[in-house]
Amino acid sequence: MADYQKMHLSVLLKHYKRADIQAAILNAADRKEIAVSYGGTGYGKRPDTISYPKDVLEMVKQGGTSFHCSEELWKSPEQIVTGMKPEEYNQLRTGWDLILDIDCKELDYSKIAADLLVQALQHYGIKCISVKFSGNHGFHIGVPFETFPEFVNYNGKETPVKNLFPEGPRKIASYLQGMISDVLAKRLLELDSPTLIAQKSGKTVEEIIKGGRLDPFAVLAIDTVLIASRHLYRMPYSLNEKSGLVSVVIHPEDILKFDRSMAVPEKVVPTITFLERKKAIPHEAKNLFVQAFDAKVVTTVQVEHNRLTGERKDFEPIASAIPEQFFPPCIQKIAGGLVDGKKRALLILINFLGSCGWDASAIEKYVTEWNKKNTDPLRDNYVQGQLRYIKTQKKLPPNCDNPAYMKGILVCDPDGFCPKIKNPANYAIQRQRLAAWMAERDANKGKRKKKVEELPKEKSSEEVKTHAEKKQV
Repeated sequence: MADYQKMHLSVLLKHYKRADIQAAILNAADRKEIAVSYGGTGYGKRPDTISYPKDVLEMVKQGGTSFHCSEELWKSPEQIVTGMKPEEYNQLRTGWDLILDIDCKELDYSKIAADLLVQALQHYGIKCISVKFSGNHGFHIGVPFETFPEFVNYNGKETPVKNLFPEGPRKIASYLQGMISDVLAKRLLELDSPTLIAQKSGKTVEEIIKGGRLDPFAVLAIDTVLIASRHLYRMPYSLNEKSGLVSVVIHPEDILKFDRSMAVPEKVVPTITFLERKKAIPHEAKNLFVQAFDAKVVTTVQVEHNRLTGERKDFEPIASAIPEQFFPPCIQKIAGGLVDGKKRALLILINFLGSCGWDASAIEKYVTEWNKKNTDPLRDNYVQGQLRYIKTQKKLPPNCDNPAYMKGILVCDPDGFCPKIKNPANYAIQRQRLAAWMAERDANKGKRKKKVEELPKEKSSEEVKTHAEKKQV
């Protein structure tokens, strides 16, 4: 596709004079700071706003080539002053949208990453997810502010989420990046060899292979570090100067089917809205925020979620080791030995057994015997290094819906009890409690039956009469 220098003014005017394109850009500009790019080399005055459809065309006539908007939502964008203090920004800011910016020289790699990020968001129960092509090599994935919780625990304090910018999107993007890392590496290697991946991404093999493993984020980037106050991203249905293509919005399920030909200006019809706020469900993203912001949940403190209230409580310690008969199908499958995914399985086992009341020596014995069943067992020094972990860390194994673990190593084989729980350890705990309750119930039934049998039989009317006569005498 032609560079901007070869993009004739008539192409720009033809695209931006369309009423449907103007309406789409205006809709995306609501409560946003706007910046117009002139030839992709810089922005015009900031802050700027778009109030009417005709504003779009007027800006293009003045030399504008593309439109960009803030992730943040403002009471009055025109009141923003460069160099304001954080508390002054907080007074003007009413919220912010989560925008995950995926960029890579190879579009196919960006598609895989975008698809996995959407799946990760969906695993946290988020349905209001928007996706758009960046216009060149990547994608923008958006979750509207309306789905966020009002407050989150940040540095030990309940903090308004609207004030957590840019810390908020940085934390969430970083958390999701860690969540999909292993699966992303696997998917990339299924598509291409390390040599070809390095070649397509403009890197050397040494730059992308670290510690004998592919580092997927040496291949592509999810914008985390560069997010700053008043951070901008290309607006939906704006042109991209480098490619001449449109930043077109697509359905999340169509990411892997996307082709650059779908973004040719003449073919684009703006029928899909980016960040559909009317469809947002309040607090839909709460679980994601809890996991990403509460370091205790992610690292050392074990928690359960009360399904009725949504509140968290400390995970109750198990007094004695839970027997293997109560282990979930995924753990039983791991226990038989694996061909692939052994390192992740080891982490799962250590955390699972520790959460189920097994002491360090029992865990070491179990894991050592398990490793012998594996095809190409893990090195003893690696296993011992991981076992030392249980003396310093006590945490739940990864949740069942984490795509990098049980699902990622293909041991997720749910039975009828699995839909009732969210974590393998909770499965074992609940199954044991259920078995104990049923045993107690059956024992109580036996006691009640015995008591009924021991009760004296009712006397007949003749016996009652005889008894009364004897009493009178």
